[in-house]
Amino acid sequence: MHKRWTRRRLPVLIFTIFFFLYLDFKLPTSNLPKLYVAQDPSPSAPHQRSIQQALSAAKDAQTLATSSSSSSGGTHVTMEKRRHSDVTQPTLKLEDIYIAVKTTGRFHKTRLALLLETWISRTKAHTFIFTDTEDEELGLQGYNMVVTGCQSDHSQQALSCKMSAEYDGFMASNKRWFCHVDDDNYVNPEALLSLLSAFPQDGDIYVGKPSLDKPITAHELLEGNTTREVRFWFATGGAGFCLTQRLAEKMAPWASGSHFEKTSATIRLPDDCTVGFIVEKRLGVSMVHCPLFHSHLENLLLISHRSIPQQVTLSYGMFENKLNSIEVKGSFSKEEDPSRFKTVHCMLYPFTSWCP
Repeated sequence: MHKRWTRRRLPVLIFTIFFFLYLDFKLPTSNLPKLYVAQDPSPSAPHQRSIQQALSAAKDAQTLATSSSSSSGGTHVTMEKRRHSDVTQPTLKLEDIYIAVKTTGRFHKTRLALLLETWISRTKAHTFIFTDTEDEELGLQGYNMVVTGCQSDHSQQALSCKMSAEYDGFMASNKRWFCHVDDDNYVNPEALLSLLSAFPQDGDIYVGKPSLDKPITAHELLEGNTTREVRFWFATGGAGFCLTQRLAEKMAPWASGSHFEKTSATIRLPDDCTVGFIVEKRLGVSMVHCPLFHSHLENLLLISHRSIPQQVTLSYGMFENKLNSIEVKGSFSKEEDPSRFKTVHCMLYPFTSWCP
């Protein structure tokens, strides 16, 4: 009789013991912080977040590239870490940012004219246009035109010549940030200001977006006509990038005056690559990878309509309109605005006089 009672009650006893063990395990862990989970699992979800959430997304992108960066002599610096490293930094203003636009004479009436009509109209005082051709008309309109005397082609020497002029122009300005863009970039000034304000203003910051999914490999020319292999990340000039004044000052031995072109010649790579080489290999500062910069090399159709106000730069393709999915009710047709820059501008500034 006693054995039969024991057999009936044993399962209940075992269940009770496991139940209390389960409660004992769960209760101490209930106060742990919850992990962030995206609410929208759709492919476009990352582009629907705020600027600050996009900075967190950059941290995830950097984690994926850690194995590659370790072989380039340093680890990635996440934007989230930069963002929280200084909570009492001085207020940054748009006039503190030196925006350099690289162009050439044959694009004054096309690419550059589009920028002057759109985003440069809102940043005219602190945007500097670096070209190779005199343009009296633009000068009379009050634009900051810098005629470099560089060649007008797209060679390594010509590109590095203009970047050298941009760097020297910034160093003479005493502004707090240097940002480079090309003449096929749309710059969103408010998004740019929000991004740069998130960093410590007195830090060594180099932020942009690489065009490669791994560090570039170059062969640095040494004395005795020997070379050594170097690997480093660089922010593509086609999407734009920014540097703090403090970091730019440290670059001077390899970037000021004729030094930039000489440095470019030692690795036989153009302007944007040379900036990355100086920052990462000469100064040991890691590039901050940011998903808010965009070049014509990307599939820009992946950028959602709602995320446009959060993007720092946009571009457009040479052979196809990669921003052609952007539509605004009552705005320009694709024939009237093939780059979609006017459409983007009217989306951001709907009360512009020429907007539909």
